[in-house]
Amino acid sequence: MSSLTRAALLGVTVLGLSACGSSGIFGRDAPDEFAIGRSAPLVVPPDYNLAPPRPGAPRPMETDAQTQAMEALFGAGVRPAPKSVGEQKLLDDAGATRPDPSARSTAGDPATEVVNKGATLKTIIDAQPGSSDPATASASIGG
Repeated sequence: MSSLTRAALLGVTVLGLSACGSSGIFGRDAPDEFAIGRSAPLVVPPDYNLAPPRPGAPRPMETDAQTQAMEALFGAGVRPAPKSVGEQKLLDDAGATRPDPSARSTAGDPATEVVNKGATLKTIIDAQPGSSDPATASASIGG
């Protein structure tokens, strides 16, 4: 190592270490971050979106999420465009228009089949056909 490189390395080291100190040319005059002053207690502001119900007005829970999103973005009274025939057919075929009323009670049922998308599934998906990897040898595909 040349003397110029050693001098430059020593200079950078000295400057770096001097930044850790609190006196000298890098002295800081910072406030004490551990000093605690009295402050007002936290107060939850009132929710001005809640209003008493008006007689004859539709219940807020009866509006769908898409209508609520459109009104939040573009103002009250804005309605989403009606669904096209193709979109409605796609929703009907997917079963989106007839929700399962027992979905909440069957979601936590131990008999409900769930896919574990953990490391084992990644190993199985990444496995090459015909490999004799012990991690994928015991895996079976249900059906």
